[in-house]
Amino acid sequence: MRDEIIVNNITERANYEELNPAKWVDEYADYLYNFALKRLNDEALAQDLVQDTFLSALEKSNLFRAESSIRSWLTAILKNKIVDTYRKRANALSGEMRIGSVEDEPEFFDPDLNNWKKKHWPAPFGVEDEDALHNKEFMNVLRKCLFKLPSLWMSVFKLKHLDEEETGFICEKLRITSANYWVIIHRAKVNLRSCLQKNWM
Repeated sequence: MRDEIIVNNITERANYEELNPAKWVDEYADYLYNFALKRLNDEALAQDLVQDTFLSALEKSNLFRAESSIRSWLTAILKNKIVDTYRKRANALSGEMRIGSVEDEPEFFDPDLNNWKKKHWPAPFGVEDEDALHNKEFMNVLRKCLFKLPSLWMSVFKLKHLDEEETGFICEKLRITSANYWVIIHRAKVNLRSCLQKNWM
């Protein structure tokens, strides 16, 4: 029994030394902060979550198995904290959870053409060019439009299209039904399109 404790202590110390937490801030803080800020658009909250991530990683350093890079491991911890934030925001605005049917809205698609109806046809956004400044301006408008969405919609949209998460994962983490998920995605896309056409065109 005593030998097992000694072996475990040596293993934990080796893991801790391999992780080298003293260098985390210098090596990973900027990356993690930008990762969080892109998803939350809140500088103070992004900073808080990065600090929480470092603390959680220190507490769980014995669980690190070197099966991924340290940056990937820290990012996974941060991502879980961001999803928790999404869930808290969605629960705080529980009215957003009561989503009606898409049938309550005007039909945007023509099933015969399998495309938008002519009167709802999206205008070209003109971001196909290689002008980095032009595309940066577009991304700023897109970001502003995203943050005009209700909190739950934005959370669902970002998890789906920014983090490329599966539908089941999103529904489980945000505690929504599959039917609500599809309605939210539909409404978020329609609202984003409308916002982009007003503010970018």
